[in-house]
This record gives sequence, structure tokens and C-alpha cells, in this order.
Amino acid sequence: MIKKIAAALLLSCSAAAVLAVPMGSQSVLVVEDGTGKILLEKNATDVVPIASLTKLMTAMVVLDSKLDMNEQISIDRQDVDMLKHSTSRVPVGATLSRGEVLQLALMSSDNRAAASLARTFPGGPERFKAAVNAKIRALGMTQTRIDEPTGLSPNNTSTATDLVKMATAAAAYPTITQYTTDTREVINIKGRGVEYHNTNRLVGAKGWDIGLSKTGYTEEAGRCLIMRIKAAGKNATIILLNARANSARIMDALNIRRLITGDGGRATLARATRSAPTSLIKASAGRMTKGKSAAKANNYRKKAAPTKKPRRRRAN
Repeated sequence: MIKKIAAALLLSCSAAAVLAVPMGSQSVLVVEDGTGKILLEKNATDVVPIASLTKLMTAMVVLDSKLDMNEQISIDRQDVDMLKHSTSRVPVGATLSRGEVLQLALMSSDNRAAASLARTFPGGPERFKAAVNAKIRALGMTQTRIDEPTGLSPNNTSTATDLVKMATAAAAYPTITQYTTDTREVINIKGRGVEYHNTNRLVGAKGWDIGLSKTGYTEEAGRCLIMRIKAAGKNATIILLNARANSARIMDALNIRRLITGDGGRATLARATRSAPTSLIKASAGRMTKGKSAAKANNYRKKAAPTKKPRRRRAN
């Protein structure tokens, strides 16, 4: 009986800790690596679009094929995004090694780079898709569907629970962990050096020890993030899906890091300056201040505006 009461108290304390960490992302899952212990969970089994998180699967399938990473690949017009018309800093006609193309797909989340990896896969896009489906089955991702290599299609869907499996598998590839945690790289594009950056601004930020990272965004998927981090001697995998803004996604990551380190409570902007890039915090603070000012202005206008009598509708 005492054991049952203790277990109930522990469960209630855990629930309270979870409730004390508000999340802006619609689906959240934080799992302690090694033990599989769930540290935080919110809508983890909801099937949702995953955007460019797809590229981790693309990378695994390419690396599994043991293709020559030094082989030169030319970006083709077929690689241009005709679905979302997203931009790319890799021009058609540029020739890079497969390794550089893979790095751009992972670090800078370039869609043309990811598309070219599928196009140049032995047997073409159809064989690539078959290899992806086989990998999904091998990882036991029963709630996952991936139709193409970039994540631009809203048909690429999964759950936070399945994505932990994908993140765990991806972390076993040294090439993926290296490329997803590179902060920047200068690559020769048509005879000139072009600098590319990681899409996750937390990579390389002071106080962050990140072992794997991948961001994602489409209108349907919202802001998404996969990260494996080390904090306070603990290793954890973080899945964030469908945050409405980049600032919300970053604040979720900050709050989760504080939860893991035992700092507790919601991360305020003042406290967060110790863990995130200054530019990021200033941007978030600016948005919040702007929002408050706008709200005050709206309240003032409402008070100042004369009350209008409701217009009568004519009977038909």
C-alpha cells in the first residue's frame, strides 16, 4: 500500500514538472538516451508532416548504399523545387562532390542538394524511395511515410515517437553527426567560395553540446527540430514538431535544456541569454515587446473609439 502511494506521489510530481514546462510546439518528445526514459511528452503519437527532418532519412539511405562520396554530382533542373518554389543557394549547373552535396542537404537543409542525392541514387528516384521504405521498416517506424527526399511534400509524415527511432539510428553515422553539427562551411561553387551555415542557430552556441541536429519547416509542418544534446552529464534526444514560429521552437529547446539540467521552471528571456545567441534573444525580445506594444495600442483605440449602435438588419 505504501509503495502504491509513493508511486502515485512520484507520478503526480512528474506530471507537475511536465506541466511547469509550457511548450509552443504541438508535438514534443524528450527521451533520455540509453535508458529510453521519457522526460517530456506532448502529443507524441500524432501523425504530422515532418518537413526537412526527412533529410536525416535521405542521408542514411545514401550512406547505406556505400556510394563514392568523392564522385562529382551536377545540380540539374530536375532538382529545382517545383512544389513549393523554395529558394536555393546551390545553382543549377554547379558541380560538387557527393559528400559536399550531402553536407549541404544536412547542414544548410538545401532542397536541391537532397533532390540530387535521390536522382543520382543507383536506379534513380524510384529505387531510392524503395530503399527509404526498407529503412523505415527496418527501424520499426510504423507510423512514418516518406514519399520524397526533401521534406517539401506534406505527405512526408511521422510521429515524435517514430522520429526518436530515426534520430537514434542517424546518430550512429559519424558523417551525419559531423555534418549536422557543422556551424559553417565554405564550398567552391562555379569557381568561387560560397559560405553556408547551419540552419539551427543553437549549434555552436555557448553552453550547448549538440551531437545531432536537423531543422525543418513548411507551412503544413510548422517549425520542427530534432536534436541530441548533452547537459548536466545527461544525454537526451529532443523532438519538436509544428511550432508556429522559430522563436517558439528555440524557447522550447531552452526550456527542455533547463528541465534536463534540473534548473526547473520556464526559461525567461533574461535567463536564456546564458544559453542562446544574443541575436536570437534580442529578436525574440523584440517580437514580444512589439506584441505588447501593439496590444496596448489596440486597447487604447478600443477605449477611445466611440460606441456605435448596432445596425438593424432588414427583413427579407
